[in-house]
Parts: sequence; C-alpha cells; structure tokens
Amino acid sequence: MKPLLAPLEAGKFYHIFNRGNNGDNLFYKNDNYIFFLRKLNEYLSEYIELYAYCLLPNHFHLLVRIKDVYSLNASHFQNARRLEINHPAPEGIVSAAFHRFFTSYAKAINKQEKRHGSLFENPFKRKVIENTSYLVNLVFYIHSNPQMHGICSDFRQYAWSSYDRILKGKPSKLKKEEVIEWLTDKSNYLSFHAQKIELEKIKELMME
Repeated sequence: MKPLLAPLEAGKFYHIFNRGNNGDNLFYKNDNYIFFLRKLNEYLSEYIELYAYCLLPNHFHLLVRIKDVYSLNASHFQNARRLEINHPAPEGIVSAAFHRFFTSYAKAINKQEKRHGSLFENPFKRKVIENTSYLVNLVFYIHSNPQMHGICSDFRQYAWSSYDRILKGKPSKLKKEEVIEWLTDKSNYLSFHAQKIELEKIKELMME
C-alpha cells in the first residue's frame, strides 16, 4: 500500500490533502472557498468529523476523523444506493463520498473558469494519524501552511483556515472544543500557535 493512500477506516484520524492537477489553482475567488466548505459539509458531514482545515489557492489540508462503525452502519444501505456502491462497506462508502464531493466542486469550478479535465490530482492523499502528539503538531502544521508557502506574513490572520474559527463560540460542526482540549485551554492554544515555525520540527508532516 502506498504510504499516502491509507484505507479510510472507521474511528481513525486522517490528514487528508490534495492539490490542483498539474499545480493548477483550486480556488479563484473568495466565493470558491466558501463553496468548498459548504460542499464539504453537504457531502461528508455524515461520514467524517472535521477538526482543522486550511484552504490555499492550489491545495488544501483537512484533519478529520472517520465516524465510528455504528454511525456508518446506521445509514449503510441507503447511502450505498445513493453513492452507487454495489458491495457497501464503511471504507467504500466514505471513499465514494469524498469522490462525489470532489466531483461536485470540480464541475462548478470548471464551469466558472471555462476549463476542462481533472481539477484535482487523483487519487486524493491521506495519512492515518496514530497518536495525540502527532495530532497536535498537525493542527499547527495545517494552520501555519499559508505562512510557510509565503502567502501571508502571519498565518493567524489568514481567512481560509480553522485557526480563528476554533476560538469562536459560534455553533459549528467543526470540532472546536476537542481541539482546544488537546491543548488544555484557549490560552495554551494561542501560545502553541505563537511559537516560531521550525521546519525541522514539523518536516515529517510536510507531504506536499
């Protein structure tokens, strides 16, 4: 099995990421970022829990947990038919949902930009996360991406990541409380993100 194509197993955390085909942009204007997040919720909220995200012009990062087997099995058959899966299993249902999400978004962008062909690299990349320390560092890595790529001078000011949304009390399906708990409280969340970016410390997370 290729290391960045781990099977999507119920109950596990994953770093999901991908880029535009041939380095093309995925997002062309602000409305595209909003549309991506709306479609993510529409197609995937039944199957995943979202903990962190960052959307950049030509790639994105998500930290997700696949919902447990009971949740997946509860809607097993109706979703299998809707997703056109002949032999439904949790991994197949979740993978199909991701592909439908990407296809829906790509069709809209292709129409907007009058372009043809694949928008995303295929298959999409994912890596299973197996310990809390890695999870916490991955949150920092995902949020700091805009600064590491030179898109902004301070990633905490970047509009299209979950960094600021995690701090706000507005109701959301984003798992804000859990992320804060990983870092004890909001004060530690802020100080953790204020650390100097040391590429050596997080280089194992850099898989783009």
